[in-house]
This record gives sequence, structure tokens and C-alpha cells, in this order.
Amino acid sequence: MAKFFALFVFFTLLAISIMLQPTLLHASQGGHHHSNNQKPNGHYGPGSLKSSQCPSQCSRRCGKTQYHKPCMFFCQKCCRKCLCVPPGYYGNKAVCPCYNNWKTKEGGPKCP
Repeated sequence: MAKFFALFVFFTLLAISIMLQPTLLHASQGGHHHSNNQKPNGHYGPGSLKSSQCPSQCSRRCGKTQYHKPCMFFCQKCCRKCLCVPPGYYGNKAVCPCYNNWKTKEGGPKCP
């Protein structure tokens, strides 16, 4: 029971940390960054990536969190399932419904 509680606290803190990360600064300034890993039109939706692109896209997504390893683990799991990773370091999950809607048993977000 204590291990379950410790894991619950850890993942709760992870979720809070990810939510407190700075949002897309460049998006709020009107700039958009399109890497070569996305489709040419900047499409981020379902199927916009190949599974081989997941590590680089998750490195970008998890680049500013202090919980890099768990973020990378869950991001890559979500990316392999959904074949997309939302733009930016946090938020913007609406562009990738599969990534956004995949939940834990407790009902929290599975994907960072």
C-alpha cells in the first residue's frame, strides 16, 4: 500500500510539474517552429509521425521538465500508439486527440 501511495504521489507531482512548465513562448509571440520531422504543412495530428521519429519529438516535448526520464517514457509510449506528439513543451494536446484522450486507470492524463 505504501508503494502504491508513493507512486501515486510521484505521478501527481509529475503531472503538476508538467502543468507548471512555461507554455509555448514562441507561439504566444506569433512564431511557429516546424521541424523536418513533421509533415510539410505543419500538421501535428494523428499519424503525422513515424514511430522512428518519436524519440526526437519526445525529447523536444520533454525538454524543459525536471522529470525528463518519466516524461520521455510516457511520451514515447503515447507517440508509438498515436503517431503524434503535440507541439511545444506543454499543452496543445487538442491537435492530437489520441494523445490527449489516453487516460490512466485513475482517470488522469497518460501522456505528458
